Amino acid sequence: MEQMVDFQLGGDPRARRIVVAMSGGVDSSVVAALAHATGAETIGVTLQLYDHGEAVGRAGACCAGRDIRDARAVCDRLGIAHYVFDHEDSFREQVVDRFADEYLAGRTPIPCVQCNMGPKFTDLLKLARDLGADCLATGHYVRRIAGPNGAELHRGVDPARDQSYFLFATTQGQLDFLRFPLGALPKTRVREIAAELGLGVAAKPDSQDICFVPDGDYAGLVRKLRPEADTRGDIVDLSGAKLGEHRGLIHYTVGQRRGLEIGGSPEPLYVVRLEPDTKRVVVGPRIALAVEAAQLTAMNVLGPLDGPLTAKVRSMAMPVPARMVGDRLVFDAPEYGVAPGQAAVLYDGDRVLGGGWIAATEAARIAA
Repeated sequence: MEQMVDFQLGGDPRARRIVVAMSGGVDSSVVAALAHATGAETIGVTLQLYDHGEAVGRAGACCAGRDIRDARAVCDRLGIAHYVFDHEDSFREQVVDRFADEYLAGRTPIPCVQCNMGPKFTDLLKLARDLGADCLATGHYVRRIAGPNGAELHRGVDPARDQSYFLFATTQGQLDFLRFPLGALPKTRVREIAAELGLGVAAKPDSQDICFVPDGDYAGLVRKLRPEADTRGDIVDLSGAKLGEHRGLIHYTVGQRRGLEIGGSPEPLYVVRLEPDTKRVVVGPRIALAVEAAQLTAMNVLGPLDGPLTAKVRSMAMPVPARMVGDRLVFDAPEYGVAPGQAAVLYDGDRVLGGGWIAATEAARIAA
């Protein structure tokens, strides 16, 4: 393996200790190999977050029993220590229960961000420090760059793999301790490294599902945790006129077009908002989804927000020009698909300036 990565620790790497967060996938496995190749003492740590029998053996569920075994097998091949810590209770409270409650409140949650904010970047950092580590390394495709005022968070160079949207809530203190050695590599190179080292996970498919919903049935999980979530209600237009009935708010998200099961409209209808108090799904034409501003809460700031910036309001969206005015994110042009419960992540070029949770939106004047 010719690939060498600087873990930004300074001094003799053989005097350093690196803890690697290992999910059992190819990315974190290669991080462990890269850390070990520096000569630093390397320790693999896996959090058992959700494995109640439903996820065992399920490819694509990052916390399943098979993935823990894969992580251990990689550590055995590299000759490094591997520890598994049970954090199911923490994960259930901070991620799974919140996921259900957000759907119940008519919002669209992002459990991967909550997981990073809680079990991964809080619990794991504490574990790494308890183990005497100099840093915690993960397999996320982002870059940590030393700036004039400390470590900065930047997008990964592989645009198809960039995960900066999901890491917007990383605090400055966490960023000082974290390392992301894959951020400058394309995914193809990561798999090549795994194959060169003979790691059994070299061709392992990437995780596609949320780890605690291995069958992809989000509504089914919410219904199981919160039976009241299946309460039926009315589908109404923007004027409040009833157009039909729905099966429960958990089956709908802002911007959704398919599955409304109502007809007779001269143009396609989309979910404009969900009203948990009245149990109504409000629908309208696409133009009604246009938003000119969003109120952000629980802001995490990693850089200056007082100038022009770009904002990403969905994980798959393109960043668009915007500016912050107090706690309001104001878009230069009407933006679509802005949903309460999602995150708005702010950028200056490739640098992540921070972000916040979308609490409410303001309809663009063209949609009024």
